[in-house]
Amino acid sequence: MQNKQVKITDLGLIDYQEAWDYQEKVFAETVAVKLSNRKNDEEKPTPNHVLICQHPHVYTLGKSGKEENLLLDEAALAEKEVNFYKINRGGDITYHGPGQLVIYPILDLENFFTDIHKFLRLLEEAVILTLAEYGIEAGRVDGYTGVWLEANKERFLGERKICAMGVKASRWVTMHGLALNVNTDLAYFGNIVACGIQDKAVTSMQMELGKELDLNEVAVVLVEKLSELFEMELV
Repeated sequence: MQNKQVKITDLGLIDYQEAWDYQEKVFAETVAVKLSNRKNDEEKPTPNHVLICQHPHVYTLGKSGKEENLLLDEAALAEKEVNFYKINRGGDITYHGPGQLVIYPILDLENFFTDIHKFLRLLEEAVILTLAEYGIEAGRVDGYTGVWLEANKERFLGERKICAMGVKASRWVTMHGLALNVNTDLAYFGNIVACGIQDKAVTSMQMELGKELDLNEVAVVLVEKLSELFEMELV
């Protein structure tokens, strides 16, 4: 029984650990329904969620990441009032902070398609289409996940990342997701080797357009693009 209904929840500005705990709770509830369905003749539809939020300043390190890509020690982290977490998503180190749009899709992919590669590419495509709505041409870079802007020789800019991604999936249920730099303070990326990539820069929509954007408006556009690509029924 496929269920394409997706509940949208805006968590606002929320501590990373609190959001992570909430993700784990929703994730566990979804997996529990799947396991129960295998034991019972009458199946219940598994729920799908998309969480929207921002975080206070925090660095997170994925399970395949290297801790040396964090360039601050504990004292410096405390001085800057930045938290640091090792987490269970894929990918290396990244930064989250105010002005960055974070989307956590907790989906049972058996309601849509059972293909993690396709899942990642559609997340990227939703961001690419969202940026296009604001006149920003973005795409992918071979060998890397996330969304990138190409080199701009006229402005002396190289390839630069505007959206980071890292996900976890178990029993075809996903968690974690994407972080789009909207009005993000990019100075915080100077304290890490972002995503473990040495020779690439980081950018934001504000940096590219030269003006601050309405983050809630960007969130609405991005959720619309996700809905179209995944053929979701938003509730």
